[in-house]
Amino acid sequence: MATIAEKRAAFRRLHQSGCFVIPNPWDVGSARYLQSMGFKALASTSAGFAWSRGMPDGSIMRDVALAHYAELAPSVDIPLNADFEGGFADAPEDVAESVRLCVATGVAGLSIEDFTGDRADPLYPFDIAVARMKAARAAIDKAGGDVLLTGRTEGFIRGRPDLEEAVRRLKAFAEAGADCLYAPGISTREQIAAVVQAVAPKPVNLLMGTPSELAVKDCAGLGVRRISVGGSLARTAWGGFMRAARQIAETGSFNGFAEAAPSAELNKLFSETTRAHQQPQ
Repeated sequence: MATIAEKRAAFRRLHQSGCFVIPNPWDVGSARYLQSMGFKALASTSAGFAWSRGMPDGSIMRDVALAHYAELAPSVDIPLNADFEGGFADAPEDVAESVRLCVATGVAGLSIEDFTGDRADPLYPFDIAVARMKAARAAIDKAGGDVLLTGRTEGFIRGRPDLEEAVRRLKAFAEAGADCLYAPGISTREQIAAVVQAVAPKPVNLLMGTPSELAVKDCAGLGVRRISVGGSLARTAWGGFMRAARQIAETGSFNGFAEAAPSAELNKLFSETTRAHQQPQ
């Protein structure tokens, strides 16, 4: 079993060169399955986790989120990045306290975004957003400095798709101490290239949450270092569940089970992953 320090060191190495996919599980089972597929790191999904609890994205409280990371991080032998939303606080000093608590869960990285939670006024003012990032950086440094900090600007998915402003914020977040930069919602080659060039040499995370002409190799060619999928794997799972349930409810048909994973395959997979995870290193 890899130690927390080993996972954090491995996570930082992944950001030094190349391009890797960091898929987003929502529970221990999905995390262990993704590890079995050979992925080198994982990231939590606030949306996928919220849906698993019958709640909308953005409604999970801090203590529940922290308990989720504390369960997920040690359940796999690869690094976990926490989708830490806005740090569950407004004021920089309160963001710092939240980050301290998140670091203590054993995650290898965490993200802080500039979404206020108010869709009518979705982004923190520039200076406050930067101060919040500085506070997160200081909290990580005080705790040892080995957790990787991702700075997110949310304009493109919160009704403020302004590339110039997104770049301004990401550059400021980089200067404030963010190790990786992220503007979910950018999608064109031109937007991606502009963000990558603006914050170079720091790495960029790209969200790929919908079908796209861009494959991993294309994203790598644009200079993207890390690719996440947000809640899209969870949405895919929910899609299959909802279609099968709807068929039963509306037509009485059980044909929606045709593409279900075999029980024997799942039992074999989780027997192996649980056994491997419990072996002393």
